[in-house]
Amino acid sequence: MMETERIVLPPPDPLDLPLRAVELGCTGRWELLNVPGAPESTLPHGLPPCAPDLQQEAEQLFLSSPAWLPLHGVEHSARKWQRKMDPWSLLATLGAPVPSDLQAQRHPTTGQILGYKEVLLENTNLSATTSLSLRRPPGPISQSLWGNPTQYPFWPGGMDEPTITDLSTREEAEEEIDFEKDLLTVAPGFKKGVDFAPEDHPAPAPGLLSLSRLLEPLDLGGGDEDESEAVGQPGGPRRDTVSASPCSAPLARASSLENLVLQEASTAVAPPEPPKPPPQEQWAVPVDVTSPVDDFYRLIPQPAFRWAFEPDVFQKQAILHLERHDSVFVAAHTSAGKTVVAEYAIALAQKHMTRTIYTSPIKALSNQKFRDFRNTFGDVGLLTGDVQLHPEASCLIMTTEILRSMLYSGSDVIRDLEWVIFDEVHYINDAERGVVWEEVLIMLPDHVSIILLSATVPNALEFADWIGRLKRRQIYVVSTVTRPVPLEHYLFTGNSPKTQGELFLLLDSRGTFHTKGYYAAVEAKKERMSKHAQTFGAKQPTHQGGPAQDRGVYLSLLASLRTRAQLPVVVFTFSRGRCDEQASGLTSLDLTTSSEKSEIHLFLQRCLARLRGSDRQLPQVLHMSELLHRGLGVHHSGILPILKEIVEMLFSRGLVKVLFATETFAMGVNMPARTVVFDSTRKHDGSTFRDLLPGEYVQMAGRAGRRGLDPTGTVILLCKGRVPEMADLHRMMMGKPSQLQSQFRLTYTMILNLLRVDALRVEDMMKRSFSEFPSRKDSKAHEQTLAELTKRLGALEEPDVTGQLVDLPEYYSCGEELTETRSLIQQRITESVNGLKSLSAGRVVIVKNQKHHNALGVILQVSSSSTSRVFTTLVLCDKPTSEDPQERGPASPDVPYPDDLVGFKLFLPEGPCDHTVAKLQPGDVAAITTKVLRLNGEKILEDFSKRQQPKFKKEPPSAAATTAVQELLRLAQAHPAGPPTLDPVNDLQLKDVSVVEAGLRLRKLEELIRGAQCVHSPRFPAQYLKLRERMQIQKEMERLRFLLSDQSLLLLPEYHQRVEVLRTLGYVDEGGTVKLAGRVACALSSHELLLTELMFDNALSALRPEEIAALLSGLVCQSPGDPSDQLPSTLKQGVERVRAVAKRIGEVQMACGLNQTVEEFVGELNFGLVEVVYEWARGMPFSELAGLSGTPEGLVVRCIQRLAEMCRSLRGAARLVGEPVLGAKMETAATLLRRDIVFAASLYTQ
Repeated sequence: MMETERIVLPPPDPLDLPLRAVELGCTGRWELLNVPGAPESTLPHGLPPCAPDLQQEAEQLFLSSPAWLPLHGVEHSARKWQRKMDPWSLLATLGAPVPSDLQAQRHPTTGQILGYKEVLLENTNLSATTSLSLRRPPGPISQSLWGNPTQYPFWPGGMDEPTITDLSTREEAEEEIDFEKDLLTVAPGFKKGVDFAPEDHPAPAPGLLSLSRLLEPLDLGGGDEDESEAVGQPGGPRRDTVSASPCSAPLARASSLENLVLQEASTAVAPPEPPKPPPQEQWAVPVDVTSPVDDFYRLIPQPAFRWAFEPDVFQKQAILHLERHDSVFVAAHTSAGKTVVAEYAIALAQKHMTRTIYTSPIKALSNQKFRDFRNTFGDVGLLTGDVQLHPEASCLIMTTEILRSMLYSGSDVIRDLEWVIFDEVHYINDAERGVVWEEVLIMLPDHVSIILLSATVPNALEFADWIGRLKRRQIYVVSTVTRPVPLEHYLFTGNSPKTQGELFLLLDSRGTFHTKGYYAAVEAKKERMSKHAQTFGAKQPTHQGGPAQDRGVYLSLLASLRTRAQLPVVVFTFSRGRCDEQASGLTSLDLTTSSEKSEIHLFLQRCLARLRGSDRQLPQVLHMSELLHRGLGVHHSGILPILKEIVEMLFSRGLVKVLFATETFAMGVNMPARTVVFDSTRKHDGSTFRDLLPGEYVQMAGRAGRRGLDPTGTVILLCKGRVPEMADLHRMMMGKPSQLQSQFRLTYTMILNLLRVDALRVEDMMKRSFSEFPSRKDSKAHEQTLAELTKRLGALEEPDVTGQLVDLPEYYSCGEELTETRSLIQQRITESVNGLKSLSAGRVVIVKNQKHHNALGVILQVSSSSTSRVFTTLVLCDKPTSEDPQERGPASPDVPYPDDLVGFKLFLPEGPCDHTVAKLQPGDVAAITTKVLRLNGEKILEDFSKRQQPKFKKEPPSAAATTAVQELLRLAQAHPAGPPTLDPVNDLQLKDVSVVEAGLRLRKLEELIRGAQCVHSPRFPAQYLKLRERMQIQKEMERLRFLLSDQSLLLLPEYHQRVEVLRTLGYVDEGGTVKLAGRVACALSSHELLLTELMFDNALSALRPEEIAALLSGLVCQSPGDPSDQLPSTLKQGVERVRAVAKRIGEVQMACGLNQTVEEFVGELNFGLVEVVYEWARGMPFSELAGLSGTPEGLVVRCIQRLAEMCRSLRGAARLVGEPVLGAKMETAATLLRRDIVFAASLYTQ
């Protein structure tokens, strides 16, 4: 029996089962269907693909199947691929992005592709280091706030930003080439070229090619004579165009393409002339602030910001323009409410989700505005040299210098900027820092609107017109002279309790000047001085301004003000020492109540608690605390910053009753008082003592009067000595404030920042400055006039200069040069001492001006004015036949012959001879003769003035006048070409080289003119007039081109000198490219050349951080002084090395032509605080520094703060140049300086 073999079947495959799995969506749930088949999914495209597991793939291919291993030599089975060295790969760079793309051109109906067109792409490969466009990608987040010195700024508004279209069409556009003179025969970069000139023609100037000679042998007309003539016409090649023109008259053959262009411009089909622009382009639009804005809330139903009070009319007018995104200039008196406009702009930016920058001239004002705006808006940031708070805020407050740095460094904050508010714009008059305002205004991009806040200035419209032309947008000027609180001005002559009532009204609230009050003050002062003389003797000196007498004056004044409830009071004194003396002298004065003393004490304790123990015991802190408890305060630059802020806060609370302050307290902050007192009306401005300017007086006097509290503000002038002159007081109180004046100057930082950007030029910056505005505002008119003159020149007929007239151009040029040379010699004569001596009474002169042409005259009288001398002269003339003065006197000849040019072809009366008396300027005297007449000038003048009266008009002249006229007539008849004249060299002893050379040139020109052949031609007059008209037009065109060119810039010579300094020092190369040293200097804000030279000379790297800080204090210290003798030797050597480097730079500047001497440049360094800074950096407490220097504590603090900023900028420069060691030392130095009371946080930021 056969045994059945059992077959073991494999288990069934899942696919063999009569089931099908279906995945339901992406939920991970499955469902089984009773239908065989592969798994499915309800997803439309099935399951997503998955990458194979690389580890499993490697194991399966290599580890689990060793079949690929060789059978023999298993030990060599490990393969190794040697890496090939390719050093050239390190030099490979990414290819430039494709600048263009192909665009298909399709049939508009069928869509069929007809061809391809190359289209230029914009914004390819833009970056912060290659582009000025706002479309470039933002930089790194770490550089978004401050930018980077290597980044480009954004394109300044008002300048024409070149687009891709402009760049592409610029090559196609016709360039201004003189086809007669400007074509090269030698290609750029080649040493030799090809001379295409025919042999029979004289060769042109070397390197140039005459195109007209090239075209002469070519027959471009096609055989027909008319057509060949048409080649020279602009209508020749385009007959259809010309035939359609009403101006298609036949033209003469032209000899150059330049003439073709000019003729075509004048004769071809001209488009209709565009409408002429308005006679005066108005960019500054004055706003009428007298008319009320009744529909304000209808126009702005939902204002971005509301105040607790109703805005004034001028504020509403400004707000309406802000809503239209217009730029405004608000000029109003102090405390008038200009900040309302700034607040609305900040609120508007927050509403639009954009940003605002508020700039102020000084750091203290920035801190105060930060406190005020933060309390109002909340989202406010502060950027100063040492503080950075909330930089992401929508409103940033900073100084103008920081905004300039951000603009040059391409900060990304500028992208989101909607408004820039410039506070205290009249600070642009500051000689040192005024240039910063102009730089920022020029560099601001086009999308940023501008708000300018200023005190009242007389030329607000002119300044706004400059900004409008600069930015090509209208600036609306909102100006008001109305004060919210009117002022009354008094003179105070009292000095004791008995005389404390001597207060005399000088200027009332309506602006009326009271002379009665002035004379009453003079009488009161005179009476007291006479009593003093009776008591102590007449020889006793009057008031000398000593502390004791000052004390009496102030005690009597303050007692009077306290009685009349006119406290608080600000006393402006123009000396830090006098401020301290006056406050310290009032030891017996106590103006606070016990509750106020308690409030002051608690506030002081809270503010001073942040100081270390020894700093709280500083003499200045203790002295100020004692003064504040009695209601007195002192505010000037020598006070510690934290104490100044304490004084300001207590004053704003009304707890400081009397504040002795310098002029800086009047800057910007709205801290009004009831009364303002002027200790004196004279101040020292750094060079001399002078009276206060009207603008300065108004700025300080405007602190009087608190809006809503006082009906009027009181301004008192102390008369400690004599009463000031009435004229001086009237000019100071009622005179016009100082105009806004440009303080623009070239700095190395500006030049380097612009040179590193190819698209920006320093010349463009200079053109747009306020100083160039008067000469540049007529540029459009000049361009229009130039175009009209070009058309006129093209329409003129060429003068014939062939044959006998071949020397006509030379004759004309010699005649012009002869006239100019003669005028130059005569000008030098009238400027010399001997020349003016010769122009005395009785001297016969030749007069040439608009009324007289080469007429003889005799000087009757010489008078000197403030500017020049005036010569009253009797001059020969024709007897008038008409009363019209236009018909009197002969005109100069139209066509001058040699006799007219070489000599002085004297005027001879054609009929009866007459005379007149004229007042001549030195320029009206054409020549001084050797003849002197004896006459009585006074009698002749009396007789002439008498005969000018209608009653005596027909009387005959006196005998003296008749004799003088007859003598002059005899001289004129005896010397038709002019009597002998005084030789400037031999007779007047003028040995100046220019005068001698001009005399020799004059004789040479006279010989050339006498030998001219063109004057013998009968066609000479007509051709001369044609040539003169052409030459005059060309001369005017040259003048206009000069005015429109960079060569007319006032600062252009200095710019070339400064660039030569940079080139000599190695900051830029010959082509103007900024080198490494120049890029380092760009990162520094002050003393850029000196700091860069010290860095590249390794003068700082070997020193310790505290020594570096001590040396650099000489660059930022403002107090003059010499270093102490007890300095370490290292510091002494360092000081000498810094001075040596400064001397070297000064010598280079002198060699390049700058007018700053080496001593002046080195003298800018002050090393008086080297020891103080050195000990501070070593850890000495501030209380012990006072014994090292007599400099006020406030100035020491300011010096150290500025020094810390310089250390930080040097740290960035060291990193830029790759000096990590120096960078670490500068970081350490800044850390050593930043401690204790010097860098105590501002109370306004807490």
